[in-house]
Amino acid sequence: MSQSARVIVNALSTTPVKALRIQRHDRLELRRDGAVGDRAMFLIDERGRMVNGKHHPALTAVIAEAGPDGRLALTLPDGRTAEGPALPGEELEVRFYSMIRPARAIEGPFSELLSDYTGAPLRLVAFADGRSAVDRGAAGAVTLISAASAQAVGRAVGRDEVDSRRFRMTIELEGSEPFAEDGWIGRELRIGGVLVKPFGHVGRCNITTLDPDTGAPDLPTLDILRDLRGELATTEPLALGVHCAVIEPGEVALGDTLALAG
Repeated sequence: MSQSARVIVNALSTTPVKALRIQRHDRLELRRDGAVGDRAMFLIDERGRMVNGKHHPALTAVIAEAGPDGRLALTLPDGRTAEGPALPGEELEVRFYSMIRPARAIEGPFSELLSDYTGAPLRLVAFADGRSAVDRGAAGAVTLISAASAQAVGRAVGRDEVDSRRFRMTIELEGSEPFAEDGWIGRELRIGGVLVKPFGHVGRCNITTLDPDTGAPDLPTLDILRDLRGELATTEPLALGVHCAVIEPGEVALGDTLALAG
C-alpha cells in the first residue's frame, strides 16, 4: 500500500478492568496476550458468570487506574472511590463466555463498591494464570480500527464527530480510507515496534451504543452498521474493526506509522 507511510497511530486505549471506562495512552507495550495491563481483571455475577457493559451499562462510567505497584483505584461518577492493593485471594471457577476457567478473587474494597453502584452482586476477579480477559484469546489479543471507519458511523446519522472510545479498540489509525482495515485481514502489519496480524472482524454489540463517559445510550450503532455493512461477508456480524494476534511483541506509540509487512 503506497500510502502506508501516511497511516499513523492516532489513539491507544486500554482499561485495567474489563467493562470499565476506556483510558487513552501515549504508548503501550504489546505482548502476545495483549497490551500490558489491559483487561487484567473482570467482573462476575453471583453465579460466577462474566458480566460487562451489556449487563450493566453504568459500568462504562467507572474509571479504573492501575499503578505499577499493583494498586488499583476505582472512581465512580458521584466521586466515591475505592483504592488499595489488588491482591489475589480465593480460588474460583468462572464462566467466561462459553468457557469454564480458573480464576482468583481480587481482595479489597472494589467488589463492594461496584456492587453498591450497580445494585447487583458483583465480584472482581482475575484469571489464575495471569492472562488478560480479552474476548478472542491470542488471535484477538489486540484490536484495531481506522479513525475514518469510526467517523463514518457517525456521519451516517448526521453527526460530525463520534468519540471512538465507544468502540473500545486497542489501536486507532489515522490516514486510511473508511473500513480499510477490512483489507488487512490475513496480512502482517508493522506498527512502530510491533508486528500484528489481523485474523477477523470485530462483531459489535450494544456496548457501542453507549456514551463512553456516562454509559447512557446515545447512538444507534448496531442499526447503522446493519445499514452500512449488513450485506458484507464478514467473519462476525455487524462488524467494525479487526482483531489481531501479536506476532512480534514490542512498543507502539502515538505517531508510529503503519506498514504492510506481508
